[in-house]
Amino acid sequence: MIPLVLSDEVAAARQAARPIVALESTIITHGMPWPRNLETARQVESVIRAGGAVPATMAVIAGRLRVGLPDADLEHLARAQDVRKLSRADLAVCLAQGGTGATTVAATMIAARLAGIEVFATGGIGGVHRGATETWDVSADLHELAQTPVTVVAAGAKAILDLPRTLEVLETLGVAVIAVGQDEFPAFWSRRSGLTAPLRIDDPATIAAAHRTRAALGIPGGQLVANPIPAADEIPSDVLAPIIAEAQARAEAAGIAGKQVTPFLLSRIFESTAGRSLDANIALVVNNARLAAQIACHLAPA
Repeated sequence: MIPLVLSDEVAAARQAARPIVALESTIITHGMPWPRNLETARQVESVIRAGGAVPATMAVIAGRLRVGLPDADLEHLARAQDVRKLSRADLAVCLAQGGTGATTVAATMIAARLAGIEVFATGGIGGVHRGATETWDVSADLHELAQTPVTVVAAGAKAILDLPRTLEVLETLGVAVIAVGQDEFPAFWSRRSGLTAPLRIDDPATIAAAHRTRAALGIPGGQLVANPIPAADEIPSDVLAPIIAEAQARAEAAGIAGKQVTPFLLSRIFESTAGRSLDANIALVVNNARLAAQIACHLAPA
């Protein structure tokens, strides 16, 4: 039996058929420094509640898959050191060992499906890493989107990735990639990537309808809703390009690989932008949470 534990707030929302939005926890443990991580987690949950939905932050704590975390647990996770970063490959092992870990996009989608939650807000998804033709470093997030029926709201894929190849893989896997408010696929900290998004829908009601229609057609998997960072908060792609290139070069020189690549690159970019990348990251996560709450409300029973 899966050790799934719903918080009181999430359990009450489930019973009342209220809209719920899933949230990952690696953004707390691996994506931001203390205390900004806790402040952001609280802010994101507050925005979802203000939008009429209930937040459900996912994490594995002492061998239990937690769906929704009380504030004390959020703070504990935000302060914790050496927390496992869990994806599809190691989620079950962590649970079986009674361990503690933070959920990535893929693991959060799995948890959301188990809990009957259809919408998930995050910062940016993983994808095809630069140099993947040599390393085969491709995030499990892409395959999860192809098989798990959850609509994921993100500011595109992380800009440190190979965005053209990421879009190609998503197309091959049959994932609907829907830009909001523009025809261009956003690039996380930047609104523009130079790549045309495969689809565009500007209103949450139609995004929710597309989610329902996909399920009715029997098509597996979910949707990626690519929601650009607000214009006032973005870092233009031409400013970021040389910074990302320098961070990539340092990672290669240091032999950084696997799950350590993304945290290393984000840390280098944070330093090179004097913290501006973290401010942008927070702004886009909050923006995504706001849209996810609207979609969840349209998916909830009338």
